[in-house]
Amino acid sequence: MHVENQTRATEFLLLGFKDLQSLRIPVFFLFLGICMMTLTGNLLIIVLVSTSHKLHSPMYFFLSNLSVTDILITTTIVPSMLHGILKEGATISFNGCITQFDIFGVSVATESFLLTVMSYDRYLAICHPLHYTSIMDFRLQYHLVFWSWFLGFTIFLILTTQIGMLQFCGPNVIDHVFCDLAPLLELSCMDTSFLKLEQVVLSVPITFFSFIFIIVTYVRIFLTIRKIPSTCGRKKAFSTCSSHLSVVSLFYGTLITIYQIPSRGQSVNLNKVLSLLYIVVTPLFNPIIYSLRSQEIREALRKLVSKKIREA
Repeated sequence: MHVENQTRATEFLLLGFKDLQSLRIPVFFLFLGICMMTLTGNLLIIVLVSTSHKLHSPMYFFLSNLSVTDILITTTIVPSMLHGILKEGATISFNGCITQFDIFGVSVATESFLLTVMSYDRYLAICHPLHYTSIMDFRLQYHLVFWSWFLGFTIFLILTTQIGMLQFCGPNVIDHVFCDLAPLLELSCMDTSFLKLEQVVLSVPITFFSFIFIIVTYVRIFLTIRKIPSTCGRKKAFSTCSSHLSVVSLFYGTLITIYQIPSRGQSVNLNKVLSLLYIVVTPLFNPIIYSLRSQEIREALRKLVSKKIREA
């Protein structure tokens, strides 16, 4: 271990999945393939939303920002994870570790806020269709996106600033796939009880308030859909929010899976596997869900492919 003034570790060793043995190469290519598909899918959504006039709507503007958060999660964590799989561990600097945690946290927090914003957008579109255009105008869209990113950055700037002042004078081995908060706090030789309390307090607006708001809006949406007289009208109304509801279920399903199980009662390897829900599953499934359920995205993709074929 390298130390600075005999108190602070200058680097950490991420063990990752160290017991893969003969499965190391297949697992490496599996995650590499997932990473490439995730980046391709999310970049494609950003390109389609930027270039297709039919996708210049609030919902797809929010979706493109959601894709940015998925790209940040993937590019921040997966490369070091892949390196650790091949080398049975990956070394990361102290500043690199803090930066990795910060970008990951900001991305997850911003994604939670964006999903909340998207549920509000669906609520306006279905429950107040006559006033939707006047309420969800260009100005409000950008304000909602700005504050989603701003709150994500601010919340984790507070947390990472506190982590950066911690001293790490003991072991520098992190038995995890990335620099998550819990293993970092376990390595510190300082009292981290305040940071743990701060984490709980700061997580309230990210998870609890957002989740409650989404539940309330969808209850209102479903009650409104039930009042639509025709079956065709109800199906059309529900189809406009089904993709978002699927993504919300996946996102908060991973939150519940990871944080409702006491960490002391589960193995380290199980913690790593559950972390993959955030790192690889959600970023991969988000563009797939929207691509499969959105006729507008499929049509925009078809036109883009046809245009490239003609140009070739």
